[in-house]
Amino acid sequence: MTPIYQTSTYAQAGPGEHQGHEYSRVSNPTRSALEGNLAALENAAHGIAFSSGVAGIDAILKGLRPGDHVVSMDDLYGGTYRLFTQVFEPFGIDFSFVDMTDVEAAARACTDDTKLMWVETPTNPLMRIADIAALSDVAHAHGADVVVDNTFASPYLQQPLDLGADLVLHSATKYLGGHSDLILGAVCTNDDDWAETLRFQVKSGGASPGPMDCFLTLRGTKTLHLRMERHCANAQHLADFLAEHPRVGRVRYPGRPDHPGHETAARQMTDFGGMISFELVEDDLDAAVAVLKGTEVFTLAESLGGVESLIEHPATMTHASVPPEQRRAIGLTDSLLRISVGVEEVDDLREDLARALATLD
Repeated sequence: MTPIYQTSTYAQAGPGEHQGHEYSRVSNPTRSALEGNLAALENAAHGIAFSSGVAGIDAILKGLRPGDHVVSMDDLYGGTYRLFTQVFEPFGIDFSFVDMTDVEAAARACTDDTKLMWVETPTNPLMRIADIAALSDVAHAHGADVVVDNTFASPYLQQPLDLGADLVLHSATKYLGGHSDLILGAVCTNDDDWAETLRFQVKSGGASPGPMDCFLTLRGTKTLHLRMERHCANAQHLADFLAEHPRVGRVRYPGRPDHPGHETAARQMTDFGGMISFELVEDDLDAAVAVLKGTEVFTLAESLGGVESLIEHPATMTHASVPPEQRRAIGLTDSLLRISVGVEEVDDLREDLARALATLD
């Protein structure tokens, strides 16, 4: 097992004569082991670990300058949207939010100033699927790089760099860690210049992860394949159950043939993941709250990707920072619920959802 180097500084034989590590804000042996591990999982030359997924996003955007333009998915994690609009827009970075399931719409949004195309697939929380290869072709034709947030899929199900992306982002807090006991982010790339830029941001900005979190993430990657297989199997079962339930209006899960992005997902993913979102027949906030409070096996909580099953309400929780009018425009309704399907016995999970939905009768 990789040791936990709970170390802040390292002895040097002479001024500047260190054995690969000099100060743990810059590098740490446990972190280096993790970075190599994550790079291997993503078929990347470089892995750079951060104190959180949002810190990884922040570091990428700090590679831009005033006047630069980013084309982004319009349905993306609320924390990413908040960072884009409330932190970086005031510094002169321009953002366009488009539905990237429409590749032509993404192309039309590109300008001479576009430097990045920011992709989530599957998206959070509407489970939309974007064609990574097609979008990469569009972005590269405009001289822009492609970032793919691969948190929902994990590298076990999807490897964006192999599909043409330039940077792949993870909130390792989620599936990579897998046990809801750490906060960590990572960016993987084959681009030497991006790797140098990101390592400079860690050194200068200080968004470095602690060695214990790196150790826990290394532990998590050892069982990633086992957990993802169970997450996917349980989610497929529950998505089919919810689709037949009279109180459920729409199920959003790319593993179902009626999902608009099913064919794309089948082409670029090895399975369809452990995340589901669904809407109730009645778009009513009180009904959504009743279901949220009616579960016992599913825990009402933010985050995702742990071995335990979670349920949450995006409009008032993870995506509360997105203005209501924009939430409604992209289809994020008041009755939309998002579940992170864990690895528990699937019969228990199905019966728990059935009991919660029965509170609406």
